[in-house]
Amino acid sequence: MANDVSEALRLEAARPAGGCCECCLIREADVGFPLQVDHIVSRKHGGLSTADNLAYACALCNRHKGSDVASLDIGGRVVRLFHPRRDRWADHFRIEGQLIHPLSEVGVVTARLLRLNASERTEERRLLQALGRYPTR
Repeated sequence: MANDVSEALRLEAARPAGGCCECCLIREADVGFPLQVDHIVSRKHGGLSTADNLAYACALCNRHKGSDVASLDIGGRVVRLFHPRRDRWADHFRIEGQLIHPLSEVGVVTARLLRLNASERTEERRLLQALGRYPTR
């Protein structure tokens, strides 16, 4: 955790997430490590350590996102990433079985960059769904 993110600020940032990664929706109770606080706009890009710029993320989503704020679509255009404090998840993604389907350009670049549908992640979701611990829709 960044040293400028107090425990109180971490808890405030985690509250909207309801104990889930705000990108892939995996529950903190179902991963081997505590979820992390991600700077939505990284400090390197001028983002502040404030509750409206912090999101709760699993280690995989946080690692794949890194300090990125955008990615390129297949045509080479810059498209911003999903912003958990400004965007509604359901406007950009939909769960169908084990897959997280992007519904927008933002969803497409975010899903690709975060590798939301990598085989190990879809298998994990399949197992969690079988246990009733991950949404199926």
